[in-house]
Amino acid sequence: MRRLVIVGGGIAGLATAYYAQQAAAEHDLPLAITLVEREAHLGGKIVTDRPDGFVIEGGPDSFITQKPWALQLCRELGLEERLIGTNDARKAVYVLRGGRLRRMPEGLLLVVPTQFRPFLTSRLISWRGKLRMGLDWVIPPRRDPADESLADFIRRRLGQEALDVLAEPMMAGIHVADAERLSIQATFPRFVEIERRYGSLIRGMLAARRARAKAPRANGHGKTTVFMTLRGGLAELVDALERALHAEIVIGQAVSGLERTHDGYTLTLSGGRTLIADAVVLATPAYAAAELLRPLDADLAARLETIRYVSTATVSLGYAVADFPHPLDGFGYVVPRSESSRLLACTWTSTKFPQRAAPQSVLLRAFVGGPRDEALAALDEDALVALVREELARTLGVQAEPTVARVFRWRRANPQYDVGHLERVAALEAACPPGLYLTGSAYRGVGIPDCVKQGQATARAVVTRLGA
Repeated sequence: MRRLVIVGGGIAGLATAYYAQQAAAEHDLPLAITLVEREAHLGGKIVTDRPDGFVIEGGPDSFITQKPWALQLCRELGLEERLIGTNDARKAVYVLRGGRLRRMPEGLLLVVPTQFRPFLTSRLISWRGKLRMGLDWVIPPRRDPADESLADFIRRRLGQEALDVLAEPMMAGIHVADAERLSIQATFPRFVEIERRYGSLIRGMLAARRARAKAPRANGHGKTTVFMTLRGGLAELVDALERALHAEIVIGQAVSGLERTHDGYTLTLSGGRTLIADAVVLATPAYAAAELLRPLDADLAARLETIRYVSTATVSLGYAVADFPHPLDGFGYVVPRSESSRLLACTWTSTKFPQRAAPQSVLLRAFVGGPRDEALAALDEDALVALVREELARTLGVQAEPTVARVFRWRRANPQYDVGHLERVAALEAACPPGLYLTGSAYRGVGIPDCVKQGQATARAVVTRLGA
């Protein structure tokens, strides 16, 4: 019997356990799996609260289906009938500019215009900014294969205004990162490939749009929207994974020691128990992995600590429909750095997913903290609710008391993919001693699909090694 210990019970650790279990069965490899999670619950940042008819997510509220791994996992786990898509009849996104919400024009794919009439008539970008974005059509592509920041890439292709108004709040906002430091190759490699292949982002996006129009639309699983979630919240995915595991799950205990032996590893838990493992997967934040590995390999620990993290908070507020004056006719709005608002963005949750609010209610979720003002994420709950209410009163005109309020603070929970990130990760992976693996949001993608994909790859590598 071979023994695998997975440290960390977030989505990456759970996916690793699930796919290791599958791979071991396929290879007739007797494998005992133990998953250790220091918190009292599994799921990491996937936390769902259901007060008074609302469904409130503390972390991610959905997953992108263009990266298929999370959707495939849901289907494998029998969650097909629980999947719900976004309300694409009202999918507008707004940008706060000059203190007013301005709608992003139709056909704008993140920052790239693919429908010219809506783009030209929009007041979101100035005429000077539009002309500069149009130069993307003729600016020659960069030939240097080295990584660069998102800010440098967008500034070079589309100009400063496109960066300030669109790319920084939208693209850097997805990663809660500073656009001047965020690696384009680690976060938006498709843009790099489009520039290389087509010489122009606009030309490449138009080609992709034409290809999608020609592709068959039917599928065997009903309508699939760009973002999907589960009817009762993403905690349903965590619960389904836990039910599917034939593993020992230890919660509420941390790993306090990790030692390498001649044929594997010995792990000591905070409760005093010792685990023997042929292979260990660290599905923890990079700094937590560094702490465990420092006595074993100080150089590897130091490299792990070069991955920076920032803190954020989410504040979800519910209101009676009658008390909310602003039409919530879209998915929400993002906030450029140039605005005085203390929010990063606000999702109009009950429009994006109408099943999320109680009857005759609306639900919104605001984001604060991150690299702009990390200290805000450390405010107490009452102060965070008051801050968000002030901002929503100023932007949306709502003065009423919320009927429900939920605050989730995420300290050092958002890894920063600085320029050169993929090279650093490759060096980390190469430096790991035999039988020890790193996986999770710190390395090759922060979203649920990316973490599931990493879990699959890690599980295959573990079972291949143990079965050799």
